[in-house]
Amino acid sequence: MLMIRTVIRPERENEVMKALEKSGIYAMTKIPVLGRGRQRGIQVGRVSYDILAKLMIILFVEDADYEKAIQAIECGADTGHPGDGRIFVQSVSESYSVRTGVKE
Repeated sequence: MLMIRTVIRPERENEVMKALEKSGIYAMTKIPVLGRGRQRGIQVGRVSYDILAKLMIILFVEDADYEKAIQAIECGADTGHPGDGRIFVQSVSESYSVRTGVKE
């Protein structure tokens, strides 16, 4: 099992959600976050914004579904501009159901 965390533009949320659902991935957690990437924020005229609103989506997928999850996120989040986001992948060795205590 893998944990995928992605940080995207909040305005791309619907596109990413639709792409994930189309790929058969429905379970996820969404968290509004603040941050910046390599571009260190943006400048609009004379005003600089160092920290930007972003959306973090966390999902857990079986190894077999990993590639389609990544493709769905990339497809939904891509605008072709800096700041589109980042995808992080980690292995998960164990997971347990809170309700039943069953290891999955």
